[in-house]
Amino acid sequence: MEEKFDVLNELGEFTGKIATREECHTKGLWHRAVYAFIIDDNENILLQKRSANKKLWPNMWDVTVGGHVDSGEFGRQALIRETKEELGIEINDDDIKYLVGSTSINNQGNIINKHYNECYLITKNIDISEIIVQQEEVSEVRYFSKGEVLERIANNYDGLTEKTGV
Repeated sequence: MEEKFDVLNELGEFTGKIATREECHTKGLWHRAVYAFIIDDNENILLQKRSANKKLWPNMWDVTVGGHVDSGEFGRQALIRETKEELGIEINDDDIKYLVGSTSINNQGNIINKHYNECYLITKNIDISEIIVQQEEVSEVRYFSKGEVLERIANNYDGLTEKTGV
């Protein structure tokens, strides 16, 4: 089934229109996305490596989980769904803390990605051996220390996506 998203205007307001993923990305229509970082009790950050077949940022380390918000869906619902789909991890509303909203525009090839993003934090100890990755989306997961992530960012992002690649 083809994904459908609520179309927003440049101010982030709902327009009442719904478009497919392809329409949003070829026409540059504003739509919603969510992403989250899972951090364990030792302040290690769980990141995912995007699969080689991803159109944007293949084989790059990215946020723990992320995805589009389907039409009629709340951001938190999308995050719970995406976490289960991409990593096989069950989370609930109590696990999620809203951090910040932002916008992003990414133009690569024939993809014009205009997002209103919701960023969340999930504080949870996850055993990597229990993660079941969605292979079309994710090739690997790994914990990074805060220092490792900051060092990669300082070193021109060294293998990390610069922006969410949702």
